[in-house]
Amino acid sequence: MAVQVAGKSTHGGGCTCGDCPYGALAGHRRAVAAFLAKREEFAAGQGLPAALAHSPGASRQWVSDELTQSARAVADRSREAGDAWLHAVRRHTLLVVWGAVAALALVQAATAIGAGWSVARTAGLVSALVVAGLLSAAATLHRARGGLLAPLIGEDNRLSTSRTVASAWVLLFVFAVLVLALQLAGASDHESRDELIAGLEIARGAGMLTVLAVVCAIAVVVRRLVGVRVGDRRLQKVRAARPRLADLLCDDGGRGSFADVQYTLVTAVAVLFSGVRLARRPEQLPDLPWALALLVLVSAATYFAAKWAEGGPPVVLSVVRAREAGDLDAPIRTGDDIEIRGTGFVPPGAGTPDRLAGMVVRIGPVHIHVPLVPVPGGFQNPSDTVLTVPVPVDVEPGRLDVQVVTAAGVETNRVPIDVQD
Repeated sequence: MAVQVAGKSTHGGGCTCGDCPYGALAGHRRAVAAFLAKREEFAAGQGLPAALAHSPGASRQWVSDELTQSARAVADRSREAGDAWLHAVRRHTLLVVWGAVAALALVQAATAIGAGWSVARTAGLVSALVVAGLLSAAATLHRARGGLLAPLIGEDNRLSTSRTVASAWVLLFVFAVLVLALQLAGASDHESRDELIAGLEIARGAGMLTVLAVVCAIAVVVRRLVGVRVGDRRLQKVRAARPRLADLLCDDGGRGSFADVQYTLVTAVAVLFSGVRLARRPEQLPDLPWALALLVLVSAATYFAAKWAEGGPPVVLSVVRAREAGDLDAPIRTGDDIEIRGTGFVPPGAGTPDRLAGMVVRIGPVHIHVPLVPVPGGFQNPSDTVLTVPVPVDVEPGRLDVQVVTAAGVETNRVPIDVQD
């Protein structure tokens, strides 16, 4: 009994040990706070060993190594927190689903006052229960991957806008067909059955079927498009720590994306309109007007075009010798710092310290890890357009190629430089 009580007090809901799913979030917050404190201390020029104070190069390398170790600890805690979040979000999504069913029951009960209960209301409520039950079963099967969010999470561990949009239309269509099927099962005369069967004709649901076909095709094609572009090194993708609702409106870097925002908003309006049409005329599929259907198609085409044009390969434009104030102009020699200028070194989503610490520059056969140079609030080096690295003594003099391996693990083009004795 004492062991059980101790276990509850240690690993209960308020656990902050960071060694179990309950304390993963708290452990991640502590690791982030420790890293930020260390970075700000080094940025202010404090915490350096006295033996390294006389050597700027050695001091920079020591600071970079310390920050790299701390960043890896943050990354480990982030993965633990992401796994714990996926386990917890399953319960939250189920609460949302069954809360929606309860809200539907309350609305139907309120609107039935005076008008009376009907077969359509029963069909709607039973359909909601059936759909909620199926979703609950699916969430249980995918409980380790976020429950209901599992089909919506892309390979980069972010919520996929195209999959979410397609799922919304599929759920609406399945619910509408169930409502019609249950009404047909409860119809008592031939005229009612004929009217319900006519509600499934192509003329009634042509707009909605067209939209459903297009958005599902967009979800499949976009997945293939992204995979091909990543394989061809024309697009850099970095895996996220965990999915976020903001992924539906933002790019990989967390900045608002016009293509995602307009696709999500137009879809939300169209799905809401179709739901209202189904509530007003439950004897047929929602007859989505062609004007609204074309609006959704234009929105889907805009989203697809944005995905097609997204990203680009990292490029090294030039390599020059770094020059401090007061230094004389000179060729590149071993021991000097060089600036590698280009674009795409830090793709969206790769700005975390552990990703930055993994950047590598190749000078001939020598691999050089890009040092982390902290400044208040961030890092001076590396950046998306400029990298500063030392030329180690292992580099042989002569004409050598310089190449960058970005934070996403993609190699750039090669640029030759001349290293002198």
